[in-house]
Amino acid sequence: MEKFPGKDSMRRIAAVMLGLWPLMAPAADPALDKVLECMRANIPPSVRIQSVEITAWDRTQGERSLRGKLYGTRENQKLRVMVRIEAPSDLSGASYLVREGEKSDEMYLYLPSLRKVRRITGASMDGQLWGTDLSYNDLKQIQNAFTGANVKLEPPSQLEGHPVHVISIAPRAEDGSRYKGIKASIDQKTCVPLAVEFSDPAGVRKTITVKVANVKQTGTRWYAGEAEIRDVRNSTRTRLRVVGLSDGDKLASRYFNPGTFYLGN
Repeated sequence: MEKFPGKDSMRRIAAVMLGLWPLMAPAADPALDKVLECMRANIPPSVRIQSVEITAWDRTQGERSLRGKLYGTRENQKLRVMVRIEAPSDLSGASYLVREGEKSDEMYLYLPSLRKVRRITGASMDGQLWGTDLSYNDLKQIQNAFTGANVKLEPPSQLEGHPVHVISIAPRAEDGSRYKGIKASIDQKTCVPLAVEFSDPAGVRKTITVKVANVKQTGTRWYAGEAEIRDVRNSTRTRLRVVGLSDGDKLASRYFNPGTFYLGN
């Protein structure tokens, strides 16, 4: 399993746990736009997750766990995410910062053992986090899905007895997606995605699922307190869990500054 996460990993945590974080553009279909607007209402301007726990299992059921704190905000509509690792002990104090850009994203890594900040570039930026089951391209597709022209509202359905809106996405050529289609099932009550399927020409490749019992509320907003990601063909899975979340407070800019993000709580 990979020792250090790529930028996909932090953005994955934010996107999955906060219900597809990116801002979503209005749709041509008024009914679809109503669903997207409801999802937008769950997106806070800033968020502090007291603890995020990630557990990954490989195909032999080998297990790797991680615990840390996550801080997220938007600056000029661009995502900023910082994660500080608390466990395991060999990574305690390691900090990661991702800053979304217009043309490319930036990722910075601080390792206590080296006492310096490194900017991560090239292939390392696409690395997976300790065997987690989404790639950078997967997450980019989630982010692009609700802003493209190929988004369609399908007939409603049910999951766990709860009515859901169903949205299908046909990736655009310019997105460079390996998938031919994505289907998202959105809880009609909370507007949190309960299931997302990624399909390629051979069928469903990866899934994200959130049980209704794991949809949590803070103030007027809803979020996924726990989610599971599965790579169907590789028989691997990853569980993401949030322990404590607050939003509405303006977070200090030092959390998202490449020169200061690693300087404690």
